[in-house]
Parts: sequence; C-alpha cells; structure tokens
Amino acid sequence: MSILNFEKLEKIISLPVFAREILEKPEKEISMRLDLSFGDRMFCTDAYVVYYNTVRGPAKGGIRFSPNITLERVRVFSELMTYKTAIVGIPFGGGKSGVRINPKEFKRDELTDILKEYVHIMKREIDPRIYIPAPDVGTGEREMMVIYGETHIPESVTGKPVSVGGIPGRKEATGRGVFTSAKLGIETFLDKPINDVKVAVQGFGNVGTYGALFLQESGAKIVAVSDTSGGIFNSEGFDVEELIKLKRSGKYLQDYSSESIPRDELLTLDVDVLILAALEGAVTVKNAKDIKAKLIVEGANNPITEEADEILYKNNKIVIPDILASSGAVIASYVEWHQGKSGSLTEKEETYSTIDKLITDTFNYIVEFSKEKRLNYRDGALAIAVKKIIEAMEDRGWI
Repeated sequence: MSILNFEKLEKIISLPVFAREILEKPEKEISMRLDLSFGDRMFCTDAYVVYYNTVRGPAKGGIRFSPNITLERVRVFSELMTYKTAIVGIPFGGGKSGVRINPKEFKRDELTDILKEYVHIMKREIDPRIYIPAPDVGTGEREMMVIYGETHIPESVTGKPVSVGGIPGRKEATGRGVFTSAKLGIETFLDKPINDVKVAVQGFGNVGTYGALFLQESGAKIVAVSDTSGGIFNSEGFDVEELIKLKRSGKYLQDYSSESIPRDELLTLDVDVLILAALEGAVTVKNAKDIKAKLIVEGANNPITEEADEILYKNNKIVIPDILASSGAVIASYVEWHQGKSGSLTEKEETYSTIDKLITDTFNYIVEFSKEKRLNYRDGALAIAVKKIIEAMEDRGWI
C-alpha cells in the first residue's frame, strides 16, 4: 500500500520491523458522503480524509477539490506529506483531504455549502492537535476562511488571507520552494551561470507562475510555458509578468502572441531545466526517454512515475524530488501555524527566508547523503525522511 520500496530502504538505513509495519499503511482513513440540497436539486458526492502518520505532530495536508478524487489518491498524497514534513524538519505529520467535485461546475455559494458540510462532518477532527488543513488544487484562501469561520481557531487551518491571520508570502510559497530548489540545482549540477539557463515550465497555475517569476528575476530565461490550453515557446524568453496579466484577465497562454506548441511537447524541449508544476503522472515510460533537460524539478506531487524515474536516472538526469521541491507551502504553513499560536506578526521576507533556509539545508544534506550512499536524490531524500520518522517513533516509544 505504501509508495516506499522497503527492500530498497533496508539496504540504505536501519529499518526496524515494527517501523515497517507502521509505515506500510495509513493510521486513519475517513470516507464520507456529502449530501446537499441546492434549491430544487439534490447533490451527493464522496469525500475522503487520510492521516498517514502523526508520530512527528498533527496531520498536515491540503483539501483538494477534483472530479478525479479517490481514496487511493488521497492516501498517496497523505503519505507524501508525511515525508515532506519530515524531510524539512517541521513538527507535523502527513494528512490529506479530497472532495470529488469539479469546482468549475458550481456557483460560489454552492462551493461554500459543500465545504461547510465537509467541516460539519469533520468538526471533531479539524483541530490544531489532530488535523490542520490548507489549500490544494481547487481550493484557496476563500475556502480556508470558510473553515476558520466554523472553528474560530487561528491555528486550526493555514492558507488564510493576511487580513485574518494569514502570512505574507503564503500565496507564493510553493513557487518559492520550487525556485529555491531549482536555483540550488543549477548552481550544483549545471556548468553555466543562471543567466544562460533556459527553463521550461509545465503548468502555469499558482506553483508554476511564482516559480517562473522568481527564476526570471534571478536571471534565468523562461522559454516555454504550458497550461490546459497548450504550450507557448520563445527562444529569447518570456516576460513572466505579462503572462501572469494575461492569465488574470481570463485568457489562456495560447492567446499570447508567440509560437504555439502542443502541451506535451514542452516536456521534451532542448532546455536546461524542466519544472513539473501540473498534476501527477506527467512523465511516464512513454516520454521519459525523450526528455532533454538535465535538471528536473518536481513542483507538483508525484509528477514522475516510478518506471519513468528509473529511465531518467539511467539517462543521467537530475531530479529534485517533490518532497523537497514542493515543500514551500507546508513550510509557510508552519510559519502561519506558529504565528497563530504565538500571536506574533510575520513579514513576507521572513516567510521567504524560512523557506529558503530549510530547503537549502535539506538540499545539501540530501546531496551529501545520496553521493555517499550512491543513490539518486529521490531515494536519498526518502531514506532521510524515513530515518527521521523512525527516530521519532523510537523517541515516543512507538517501536
């Protein structure tokens, strides 16, 4: 059931038998049905919550609104959150929620009612000692305010607007983490200055937008970008702020006056860095062998399949894994959670500097550990995360 390869892990770190038994499956899974009346029609759908492991702290993980939600997918995301919080050393466990809806098919007040019903069923669970939700695909600040409006506890939910207990920089946090990871990768693995680096960004939502913006501000050329409508390419690089204005006006990237390319073609362009900031399963055995970028940064959760990962490793591609590269949001969530508990105030630069420091320290540890053990960086990162979780299990007497 776990995404971990325990046989491989046992060759890297000491893996007590009881630790393996604990990590092989989630601590708790909640399946629920949401039943609502919208005027003259009834609406019913499924929702799921998974706490994968809470030995290091309360379950932390976003609420996703998507028509593709299943219990199995929520389980995988919650397990990834377990390793993501452990790898950067923040005091949370891993959790995740999913509601099977397409938010584009509902009115604003209907989405509010759906979320309120979710909170009503989960009212004993949404507690800063048990489960702390945050935004994810299909949800944002507004949805977090609905939750806060039900709990009235600032640290019970993160991703809130700054005006009601949120922190400056939270919106850019995942993109900031992607940028920091990419910059470290460029400095470590690419034999060229960042001003000469060409970057392709798959996915131009929140993560891809800010990741691209920070990279451009540091001198990199963003030569290709894609969204649901397709991709665009410019060998001289785009002005990312112009693309952001286009998207905010309600248009698609292909409405921009530049060379259009098929969405999937972006993955195989001759660039230095490929940012994967769309959804899971973007790189598979079908396209992995054609990827030319030397450095691949996972801004999305699980964007490379296990089989594709092996192909990339054999082709000497460097992958900075999702449990590090996409950890900016949960690091910022920790800052917000801490602010809610302490009553302190946080500046945007403090949010950025916390993300930068934790990711930099962790990146250096992963590189050193992986080289010593002769591992790819995903296996190295997972081994470090599991090692930290095992240490917590031992300290708490779980094993």
